[in-house]
Amino acid sequence: MNIYKFEFKTYWKSFTLWSLGIIALQIIMMIFYPTMARDAQMMDLIMENYPEELLQAMGLGEHVSLATVLGYYTFVFVFVQLLIGVQSAYYGCHFLSIEEREHTADFLFAKPVTRRRILIEKYLAAFTILLLTSLVVTASTFISIELFSDGREYEIGPLILLLFTVPIFQLFFFSIGMLVTVGTKRIRSVISYALGFGFGLYVLNAFRSIVGGEFLGFFTPYYHFEPSYILMEGSIPVGRAIISISMILLAHGITYFAYLKRNIRAQ
Repeated sequence: MNIYKFEFKTYWKSFTLWSLGIIALQIIMMIFYPTMARDAQMMDLIMENYPEELLQAMGLGEHVSLATVLGYYTFVFVFVQLLIGVQSAYYGCHFLSIEEREHTADFLFAKPVTRRRILIEKYLAAFTILLLTSLVVTASTFISIELFSDGREYEIGPLILLLFTVPIFQLFFFSIGMLVTVGTKRIRSVISYALGFGFGLYVLNAFRSIVGGEFLGFFTPYYHFEPSYILMEGSIPVGRAIISISMILLAHGITYFAYLKRNIRAQ
């Protein structure tokens, strides 16, 4: 019984839809860049007149200029993070709870496979889809920028660093979804949980930006991998990244042992 192949096929349709959404988002938003960049002074003046709190909430620091390619892409990537955050949380909640929601657990566990193998193969299928999504983000990023950068130069190094953080960012939300699955008796609506985590942690980071300080930021990957910091500074905040990775490893460990002992409801 090839659980991995079956699970991979079940994700393929949703992966296609998410990918099309990510590609469309990047292209549509980058279309407006040439027009904005041609009047750089006007754009900077508009930015100066925006409330600082609003700019911080949108992930745009005082040193970010929408007239530059990377400055504008900072604004675009915030929305990309929202999409992949919701998608990753959705898969995290989905891949362990589907048998209970669709009442197929009794069929699956009646097969001659261990619960450990079921968990690992289902996980690998979801993880593969996340990696493919990361590749879609990378490809659509470079394509959209090359198409609509209006011939303006930009540093490719910081952009590569930002894209390098995508898999870790995905795993953070995926891990949250897994924890909720093993800690909840039954998830009736996966998308509601995914939207709550994706937008909730974004709002938390926006609130942190407004009130200042770093404490609230420790709980949200939007702060750990802040696009404005990575693209403007040309480096990944190592301390914040370690927090994300530590949380991911902890969540994976808890999920593994909890799932093996979980009383899974069937019919």
